Amino acid sequence: MCHFTQRSSTLSFPKTFNVRFHHTSISHLCSCSKTVSDEKYQDPFQLGRKDLKNLYEDIKKELLVSAAELKEMCDYYFDGKGKAFRPMIVVLMARACNIHHNNSREVQASQRSVAIIAEMIHTASLVHDDVIDDANSRRGKMTVNQIWGERKAVLAGDFILSAASVALARIGNTTIISVLTQVIEDLVRGEFLQLGSKENENERFAHYLEKTFKKTASLIANSCKAVSILGCPDPKVHEIAYQYGKNVGIAFQLIDDVLDFTSCDNRLGKPTAADLKLGLATGPVLFACRQFPEMNAMIMRRFSKPGDVERARKYVLQSDGVQQTTYLAQRYCHEATREISKLRPSPEREALIQLTEMVLMRDK
Repeated sequence: MCHFTQRSSTLSFPKTFNVRFHHTSISHLCSCSKTVSDEKYQDPFQLGRKDLKNLYEDIKKELLVSAAELKEMCDYYFDGKGKAFRPMIVVLMARACNIHHNNSREVQASQRSVAIIAEMIHTASLVHDDVIDDANSRRGKMTVNQIWGERKAVLAGDFILSAASVALARIGNTTIISVLTQVIEDLVRGEFLQLGSKENENERFAHYLEKTFKKTASLIANSCKAVSILGCPDPKVHEIAYQYGKNVGIAFQLIDDVLDFTSCDNRLGKPTAADLKLGLATGPVLFACRQFPEMNAMIMRRFSKPGDVERARKYVLQSDGVQQTTYLAQRYCHEATREISKLRPSPEREALIQLTEMVLMRDK
């Protein structure tokens, strides 16, 4: 089994290649993760609806700017059609921690601000990622860089980040500022990690998981930690919130990497096999490489030769790479459930547990 004994200040990962491989269907892997009975079922989106109401309108207020074109670019992804996955986790975690501390279900204004800031940081990172990757579609529509060009897209992403920083400063809590600025540092470090690779397969997987944490999970982990600090003085609760967010965040990205091989373009809202085309070896590829060692050379040259992408995709689909990555995501979700179960029972806690199942079962 995985060992998750790290604290917030350090990060270690399960010894993935020492895990016994399981040959089960993906549907079984997902269905066997159920930890919440039908009686306890709580729809996370329904519970979070009140606190997420007008979320995108409030974000647009943070992005008020006189330059019409800049405003149009900044508002482009805040059209209310996103999943608001990260803000939803943040407000549910805020309520769960508040209930644990003093039985209050009300989300503080500062905690809701963290949810807004998290979505702004996330969206700014998407704008910048699309420039780096020269992506042409996101959420089923053209990217900012395709419409307005790379230079303006970079500036739009920068402006969203600056507006998020101003909103963060308004909270007036230096601890919260420190926690959330760590996210921005991790995003940059994660992007640099993505530029490199390792030759040894164990090092390669650790490299992949560290990149996954920094680019995806750090935002969720530290946002959850921030609202727990605002709602409860107990450091143990802060760690529970952080660990839940970290494990859910890693699982979310693992499933995203699976969908890159199993979902169609229209369903996913962006091109499939996109990571291979960018030269990236994600979980399904790394697991497939154990069955097809000839993939090693393709990984090291970042799938740059003609036919590499097609061959690699074929190897992945012939292997159990998708299955093993899904199983690994399930383990991270189990760990997230174990952590959040330490809090006092509440509808919000059950919704956060339910959310781990939704992460595993999503198809876009």
